[in-house]
Amino acid sequence: MGGRFDTTKIRRTISKARVPVLAACLCLLDVPAYAQRIENTSAMFAALDKVTAAVKHLSVGLNQTGEFRTLRITPRACYTRAATETPRTSTFVEIDEIMFDGKEKRIFTGWMFAESPGLNPLLHPVFDVWLTSCAQPQSAPAAKGGPQAGPGTGPAAPEEPRRRRAPR
Repeated sequence: MGGRFDTTKIRRTISKARVPVLAACLCLLDVPAYAQRIENTSAMFAALDKVTAAVKHLSVGLNQTGEFRTLRITPRACYTRAATETPRTSTFVEIDEIMFDGKEKRIFTGWMFAESPGLNPLLHPVFDVWLTSCAQPQSAPAAKGGPQAGPGTGPAAPEEPRRRRAPR
């Protein structure tokens, strides 16, 4: 009756092939390195008035408010990536509209992406606002335990070379 399989032989073959198969699978995984985001101190927007076709480019500092017609635009965070990485520019922004009675109404709160302006746009019948870029990157954080350079502190003083001890 030659229709019966020898399961022990199959198990041994599978267990021997397991290591090379797993190694091949791991090599095939193309996991990109996680790019470090760069924090910026200013967000660049473009705003369009659909009635007059007027376009204005705005540079707004973080936690400051820029104005376009009856809109007040306040970015809270603006992130980019290094020039050698895939571009990903995003900002968290709050947009308020000044109503006829002088009160402000929040019409947008969320993330905007420069590379995909239609992904999370401001939906307004008269105005369009979209992120174009971020500007003024903050300085890179210093090594752990060291002082952090803030904006406007200038270049760090050069470190003195370490002296070697003479053998005794």
